[in-house]
Amino acid sequence: MVPDVSTGSSTLGLINYLFGQGRRDEHTDPHIVAAWDMAGAPDPGRDPTATYTQLARRLDHHVDLRIRELGGKQPPQHVWHCPVRTAPGDRYLTNPEWAEVARRVVAATGIAPEGDEQACRWIAVRHAEDHIHIMATTVRADGRRPRTNRDGWRAQRECRKIEVEFGLRRLKSGDLTAPRTPTGAERAKAERQGRDETAREWLREQAYAVAAAVRSIDEYFTVLRSLGIQVRPRIGPETSEVTGYSLAAPGDTAQGEPVWYGGSKLAPDLSYNRLCERLPTQDLADRPQQVADPAEPWHRAETAIRNAQAILDSGDDAVAQGYLDAFGDALHNLALATKGGHQAELQAAARTFNRARRSAILADHQAATALREAAKELAYATHDPGGLAIALIFAALHVARAAAKWHEQRGHEQQAAAAEEAFRHLYAGYQQAAQPVLADLARRAPRATTASRFEQDLRAVLPDHADRVLADPAWPALTTTLARAETAGHNPRRLLSEVGTRRELDSAEHPAEVLNWRITAQPNRRAQAARRQSTISGTTSMSAAPRPPATPVNMTPEERGRHR
Repeated sequence: MVPDVSTGSSTLGLINYLFGQGRRDEHTDPHIVAAWDMAGAPDPGRDPTATYTQLARRLDHHVDLRIRELGGKQPPQHVWHCPVRTAPGDRYLTNPEWAEVARRVVAATGIAPEGDEQACRWIAVRHAEDHIHIMATTVRADGRRPRTNRDGWRAQRECRKIEVEFGLRRLKSGDLTAPRTPTGAERAKAERQGRDETAREWLREQAYAVAAAVRSIDEYFTVLRSLGIQVRPRIGPETSEVTGYSLAAPGDTAQGEPVWYGGSKLAPDLSYNRLCERLPTQDLADRPQQVADPAEPWHRAETAIRNAQAILDSGDDAVAQGYLDAFGDALHNLALATKGGHQAELQAAARTFNRARRSAILADHQAATALREAAKELAYATHDPGGLAIALIFAALHVARAAAKWHEQRGHEQQAAAAEEAFRHLYAGYQQAAQPVLADLARRAPRATTASRFEQDLRAVLPDHADRVLADPAWPALTTTLARAETAGHNPRRLLSEVGTRRELDSAEHPAEVLNWRITAQPNRRAQAARRQSTISGTTSMSAAPRPPATPVNMTPEERGRHR
């Protein structure tokens, strides 16, 4: 059951909408199911002599008295509106049941507390099977405004109770950090334009992807403009500095004018102030330089993501929250840097995890600097890392599962559900990417004597896990990976000992896969030594030119129209 509180200033205007045909003729049999006084509320849906104006005057009675007291000044935003909708698949609710829902919501939100004879006037209108609209005028009989602070959260909390008592589908409780949902008008507009998502939703995802890749606020605005998005900074009147911003999607206009959405209206952590916490001012010259080993950004990202899992168990919620936000950036850039059929699943994981990257806990972004920097380096990676990319996905799906557990332990139901959904997308992407690679590794397995030697190493350093690893279908692939690691300068026994101490092995369904990707993520020691020697003995030392800004969408500017 979903409540959605908003306010306005036209009582008659909202009544016209509630009792009218709707924007797409979707309203059927509009009528009042509950009110502050059923006998005193004219019902245009049931009484042919009742008019919209009569109902508006009755609802506005206390408002009009207050206007006269104020010398003709109308109280601001005096119309309170709260649609309440059942979830898809819920049973049919009768009019008396909807009436009870309405009375409980207005009581919980402070509009009309139970037993309060001075409460606001309100009605609940039903014009569809699955929802009602509660509207109220927020001036009490004693002339005061009602105490409606946190009314959206209070309505949600009451709806969670109603779901249990009415046997309805139980939705996830929120903590007031969720982004605004698109309005009915926004969804209708998207449908008319043949788009799968609204302009608000599209802008939100573009803003997240850009913020994940860039290193400064200025670059953030620059890349957004390169995508065809209009940017309107807000300048403070006293400081002449930027204090906020709004975005408008290309082609999304009303009578030829852009439709603007403030950053905070897209999502709380896309506000200018929140972005400044993560994107300090930085010259483009500070951009990462090209490195001798093209795989190095992938190694750093894999290490940083793997370490994030331990941070979630550290007990420091502020630090953990900072890491979750940085991990969200890593998912966006992983999806950007990875090629192949599994990219769509990685993109879906990044979009889904956006809801899991923030909560009411204040994040310590400084603590997560290493992960955030490693994530941003992925946006500039040009090397196809092969199995290393799969190792990074493998590390990411473990962090997503740990994030779901972390949120669940703290009662963050929406975030836990989002992290779990992101995990499912990551796992699907991992399966698509990993299975062909594992099959190829298995075909290249070394001779039996080499495999037997690796088995001895495994039993020597991981005796408690050896039988499970050897029974895993991925064991032949692991022997190939061990042989390659040995060629790259690693000692197989020491390597198995190092990667086998990590906890994923204890609960892993496929422990050989865990070991395989952990070993794949290890750097090539001989290549590193050769590069160090080359650096020392080289006759010329030249800094690489800075790379151009990363583009978070794999399209040309012309192609970056809003493809849905």
